[in-house]
Amino acid sequence: MCPHQPTCPSADSADREAAHLVAAYPEQGWSLLCNGVLCFEDTGELLPDGQIIAPHRALGTDQVVTAA
Repeated sequence: MCPHQPTCPSADSADREAAHLVAAYPEQGWSLLCNGVLCFEDTGELLPDGQIIAPHRALGTDQVVTAA
C-alpha cells in the first residue's frame, strides 16, 4: 500500500504517472513509481500486472501533419 497522503493513483488509473518516484535510473532509462509502474524514458510503461503501455510522447511542432 502507498504510504503517501493523499494516496498515489493506482497502476490502472489514467493518472498513474502522478505517483511518487521510488527509484530512478536515468542512466538505464527507467524509473519506478510508488504504484509499481516502471516508466521508461521513451514514455512507455510496464504495469505491475505485466501490461505494456506503448510510448505516448507528445509530437513536436515539426512532426505534426495538418490536412490541406
